[in-house]
Amino acid sequence: MIKRQKASIKHCIIHKVGNKFNDTKNAFSDAAVHFDEATYNLMLPYLLKPFVSVAENYRFHHHSNVGLNEINTYSDQLFKEEADFVETSKHIVTHLYEQSNSAQIKTGDVLVCHFENIQYEDFFIDAIGIFKIENKTEFFQTYLEEGNYDILVQKGIQAKKVDKGCLILNTSDMEGKIVFSVDNNTYDTQYWIKSFLNIKYPDDSNQHTKNYIELCREFSKEVLQPNFGGQEQSNFLAKTVDFFKENEIVNIENFKEEVFEEEDQIQLFEDYKKTYEAEKNVLIRNQFDVSERVLKKQKQKIKPEIKLDTNIQIKLDVDAPDASAEYLERGYDEEKKMHYYKVFFNEEA
Repeated sequence: MIKRQKASIKHCIIHKVGNKFNDTKNAFSDAAVHFDEATYNLMLPYLLKPFVSVAENYRFHHHSNVGLNEINTYSDQLFKEEADFVETSKHIVTHLYEQSNSAQIKTGDVLVCHFENIQYEDFFIDAIGIFKIENKTEFFQTYLEEGNYDILVQKGIQAKKVDKGCLILNTSDMEGKIVFSVDNNTYDTQYWIKSFLNIKYPDDSNQHTKNYIELCREFSKEVLQPNFGGQEQSNFLAKTVDFFKENEIVNIENFKEEVFEEEDQIQLFEDYKKTYEAEKNVLIRNQFDVSERVLKKQKQKIKPEIKLDTNIQIKLDVDAPDASAEYLERGYDEEKKMHYYKVFFNEEA
């Protein structure tokens, strides 16, 4: 998570990246962009705003030596004053082009930017931004010709959100440079995250919190809901969120004791955890610190609800773990030969 109030663009260049699979070529610029004031004032927040709300960050990765990671190397070069910004930016686009091994991957504009005075935590640093614009929007353009106004359709970049982008900070921890990434076109995430950037989550509280909540969410969907019903699934999700809110440190044994009431469900959870770790190639820690900002973000993805085949949905509050058990009752009607839910309340809100 960064702050951009004092940030500025030192250099920016635009190239076009083709698609190796379709044999469409790259097109390179030979000079950096010279912004007019209006364009600059629109471009700066357009590029940086996506990273203001991003909680998780990454580190560069390589199977043998992280020093061989291409984007890690190019960003090192760009942070050095004597580096040739234009030529290095071309190498970045060429590396991106080499990863386009599918017809699904779109061509687009690539912006490489050197930012100054990005605020990360309590200090100001430089950052390298790489952005790929894949989708352009049609818009009407009016113009005056021979005393009359006419109209035509043009295509341009919609100044709302970037399709793909990364921000590489000129600061490191024990695991390497800090990298943020956004991708609003999720049909080809492996191409951007793994093939192009080759980044991974660091071994910290943000990642452990994210891993564990995603494990719980998948367990509720794949095990609890099919075997015990939507009410049990919703109860579990609400209790999970409540446990994370009430504890600064998550201990898995304490979690299982507080969240599960039945021993057979604990065994199902332990078995699913082993399968999940193997399939997702993640390690779920037995104890870790809770990241409040990741919890807040993950909580937004949890929407406990019971979907019925009669086109009725019962939505439950994830912040009220006891409400479902206390005010929602499940039964079976012998006359109609159908299940039912009975909801208790004092008055309608």
